[in-house]
Amino acid sequence: MELESNTSGIKIKTQRAWLANSVELLSSMRFAISLLTIISISSIIGTVLKQNEPLPNYVNQFGPFWFEVFQHLSLYSLYSAWWFLTIMGFLVLSTSLCLIRNAPKMLKDMRSWRENVREQSLRNFHHKAEWNSALPTDELAKQLSAQIKRLGYQFKIVQKDQASLIAAKQGAGNKWGYIFAHAAIVVICVGGLLDSDLAIRFQTWFGGKVPFEGSGVLISQIPEQHKLSLANPTFRGNIAIPEGMSGNTAVIPRTKGVLLQDLPFTIELKKFNIDFYSTGMPKLFASEVMIKDHETGKSFPATIKVNHPLVYKGIAVFQSSFDDGGSRLKIKAHPMQGSDSTTFGLDATIGGATLLTAQQTGDRGEFTIEWTGFRPFNVENMVRDGQDLRAVNPNENFTQKLRSDLDKHSGSAAKNANNKDLKNVGPSMQYKLRDKNGQAREFHNYMMSVQLEGRWVFLAGTRDSPNEAFRYLRIPADENDSMEEWMRLRSALADPELRAKAAENYAKRALPTSSGQSMQAQLAASANKGLSIFAGEGATPKLAGYTAIAGFLENIPSTEQGKAADVFMKILNGSMWDLWQLARQKDGLPILELNEKRAEFLQLATAALSDAFFYGAPVYLQMTGFDEIKASVFQVTRAPGQNVVYLGCLFLVIGVFSMFYIRERRLWLWIKRDGQQSAVLMALSSQRKTLDFEKEFEQLKLQLGVPALVVNSAVGNTIKTQPETLA
Repeated sequence: MELESNTSGIKIKTQRAWLANSVELLSSMRFAISLLTIISISSIIGTVLKQNEPLPNYVNQFGPFWFEVFQHLSLYSLYSAWWFLTIMGFLVLSTSLCLIRNAPKMLKDMRSWRENVREQSLRNFHHKAEWNSALPTDELAKQLSAQIKRLGYQFKIVQKDQASLIAAKQGAGNKWGYIFAHAAIVVICVGGLLDSDLAIRFQTWFGGKVPFEGSGVLISQIPEQHKLSLANPTFRGNIAIPEGMSGNTAVIPRTKGVLLQDLPFTIELKKFNIDFYSTGMPKLFASEVMIKDHETGKSFPATIKVNHPLVYKGIAVFQSSFDDGGSRLKIKAHPMQGSDSTTFGLDATIGGATLLTAQQTGDRGEFTIEWTGFRPFNVENMVRDGQDLRAVNPNENFTQKLRSDLDKHSGSAAKNANNKDLKNVGPSMQYKLRDKNGQAREFHNYMMSVQLEGRWVFLAGTRDSPNEAFRYLRIPADENDSMEEWMRLRSALADPELRAKAAENYAKRALPTSSGQSMQAQLAASANKGLSIFAGEGATPKLAGYTAIAGFLENIPSTEQGKAADVFMKILNGSMWDLWQLARQKDGLPILELNEKRAEFLQLATAALSDAFFYGAPVYLQMTGFDEIKASVFQVTRAPGQNVVYLGCLFLVIGVFSMFYIRERRLWLWIKRDGQQSAVLMALSSQRKTLDFEKEFEQLKLQLGVPALVVNSAVGNTIKTQPETLA
C-alpha cells in the first residue's frame, strides 16, 4: 500500500511537471515570437500571391506540379487555411497565458511602494546622494514630502529602524503598456477569427453546404446546398448588378466553385456614375441604388461611393469596381487566311458566346467566340503598352538586318521614347476564340486606329495564356482610315494567280522592252518566287513572311547574303505594289498613283502581313458599333469582428504609448538622526537608464535642496555637508 501511494504521488508530480512545462512553453516569449515570425512570412506570401483566384489561373501561372504543391499547402486561400487559423489560435492562447501569468504580478507591483528596503541596500544604488541637515527629522521629512509631491511623485512615509522612509513612485502606469499591448494582440486575433470564414467552414464540414462549380445557371435554379442562410454570422462576397437590374445574392469565391449568400434586402442599380481626371483616368465611382427590405417591404434610395459604403442591417455594401453589364456590339469579321475576302457581320453580347461555322472560317473548323470584355475608353501609355507580335527566329544572324528594317519601317515595336503621355485610344473589346478541342486563344482589338511613331495603325492583340501580356499586330490604316486596303492586299497575297500576274507586271514595269522577253521572264519568275516564299506557299514546316525569307537566305553563302537580301527585298517591295493594284482592279477600283505616302503604307502593310502569319486566328473581328451597358460590382460584408479589431487597435495604441512615453521611477529618502543633525540618504531607480535619466537625477537633487558640493559630485559618491536650511 505504501509503495502504491508513493507511485501515485510520483505520477501526480510528473503530470503536474509536464503541465507546468507546457504552460511555461506556451506562455514564453520565444514561442510567441516564433508564431509571429511564421504569421509574418505567411502574410507576405498572401500579399504577393493573389488570393481566391480561379484555379485555372494558378495552373497557368505555376504549372501542374507546383500548382498541386501550393494547393496542398492551401496557399490560394491562405488566410482561411486550417494551419493559418491554428497558428492564430495558438498565438491567442500563448498571449492569453502570458497575460494571466504576468498581469497580476504587474498590477501588484504597480500598487506596491517597495517600502521593505534597508538603508544598506539604498547605499548600493548607483544613483544616490547623501547629505546632512540641521532640521529635525520630522520637519525635514515633511518638507521633502511636499517637494516630491510638487514634482508629481506619489509617496508613502514609513517609520522603521528609528528612521523615516519616504517611498515615492512616478510612472507606474508604464506597466499598463505591457498589459494593453498583449491584450491588443488577443483582441485583434479574436476579431480576425470572428471575421474569418470559420463559420462558413463549419457549415461545409457539418452543415452539408457544398461549393457550386457549374456555370450558366440561374441563381433560382441552384440547389439550396450551395446557398448560405441569412443567419450566417460572417461573410465577404461580391455582387455585380447591371444598370436597371437588381440582385439579392452575393457570390463567395471558394477554392473550388462558389457559395451563394442570401441578403436580407435587394439592391437595384438605377445608375452608375464615373468621373475622370483630365488625363482620362477614373476619378470617382458612384452607384445610385434603391434598397428594398425583404422583411418590411420598404424601399429607400442610397448612393454608394468608393470609401463611402452603405451599412444596413449589419451588412456593409462597398463600391468595389465596375464591369460590363452585357454591352451589345456590332462586329465585322474579316478572313485572315485564304484568298477569300468576303466579310460577314456578327452581333455580340458581352458575357455571351457566338458560334463560327466551318464555312465562316474558310473550312478551318468550327470555333466558339466567348465575348469576355468591352471598354468604351482606354487610357493607355503607348510607350509601355504592347509587344511585338512577331515570333523570335532562333537564326538571329540571318534575320537581324530584316528585323531592324521591319522595326524601322513598320512601327512594330511599341516603345516610343519621345511620347510619354497617356492617351485615350478609344473603345476596345476582348474575347476568346476556342476550337472544338477546347483550346482557347485570347484577343484584344481596338475599334479605332492609334497613332504610333507618327503612323496610324489598328491594334489587334493576341496571347496564348492569361498570364502573358498581349502581343499586338499593327495593321496600317489606309487613306480612308480603314483597314480595307490591307485586307484586300492580304487576300491577294494568298491567291497564286494574282501573285503570278503581279510578278509579270512588275517585270514589265521594272525592265524596258529592249532588255528582251527572256530577262523579263527571269525577273517575273524571281518575283513570283519571292511572293510565294513570303506567302508561305509550299513551305514545310509552314514558314511565311520575313521568317521564310530568312530561311531562304540561309542557303546563300554568308559573304553574299547582305547583297542578296537587298535585291530580294527590292523585288518583293516592287511586286507587292503591283499585287496591290491588281487586287484593286479585281474589286473594280482604279489603279493608284505611286507616291511617298502610299509607298510608306505599302512598307507598313508588308510588315503587318509578315506579322499576321503569327496572329493565330482564321478571322479578324472588327468592332463597328456598340451599345454600352454598365454594371457595378459591390463587395458585401458582414463583419462582427470589425469593432473588436478597432478595440484591439485602441489597446495597441495605448500600450505602445504607455511603454514608450511613460517611464517608471522609484525614489527613496531615508531620514534619520545623526547626532545633532538629520542625515538624508536618497536613491533613485528606473527601468531604462538613459541620458535623460542622468539629467533628471541631477535636476532632482537640485529640486530637493541637495547642497552644491553633492550636486556637482560624481553620481554615487557620498559627500556630507551641513546646510543651514532646506532650499
